[in-house]
Amino acid sequence: MEDAQVAALLVRRCVAGDAAAWEEIVQKYHRRIYNICYRFAGSANDAEDLTQEVFIKMYRTLNTYDVERGAFMTWVTTMTRNLLVDHFRKTKNERITDSLEATPSEHEDAMPLSERIPDQGPTPDAGVQSREISEAVHQALQKLSPELREAVILRDLQDMDYREIATVLRVPEGTVKSRINRGRAELARLLQRIYRQVM
Repeated sequence: MEDAQVAALLVRRCVAGDAAAWEEIVQKYHRRIYNICYRFAGSANDAEDLTQEVFIKMYRTLNTYDVERGAFMTWVTTMTRNLLVDHFRKTKNERITDSLEATPSEHEDAMPLSERIPDQGPTPDAGVQSREISEAVHQALQKLSPELREAVILRDLQDMDYREIATVLRVPEGTVKSRINRGRAELARLLQRIYRQVM
């Protein structure tokens, strides 16, 4: 059975009052929702709280999910994104970067983020280095504007395609691509700054 059919069946069972189906939904989607919340919020505590809020909202509105209108994961991601936007509006936690207006060159746009992070090669402390890189990326993500951050997170960390992201963000695909390119370029600049400080 396809993933979409499994999700639709789980939703139907849950709406009909099947507690085991709800448990399955929570187990299946918790990690992905938590990861999105963590990347946006920047702290584990906030991410846990926001994840719980997403699941509470999801449980209350599960009967509004329409399988004909798109994949369950897209519906869940849209709900998560909307809740995060509301959260950031309430806390006024928006961070706008200085160089948002700077337009990256065409060549810079085409280069994937993974190729812009300097490759130091394998070292005995590769595990520590990997954690440091992960932390640096996380710090840099927090400095992006919310629009750029969410586009980069959904594409590069959640592996969603442009069409799905356009659906979640309710913007044209061209806008999605532009935000991803600008976000990646800004992220690369921030990471270079972080690496220069460390070196």
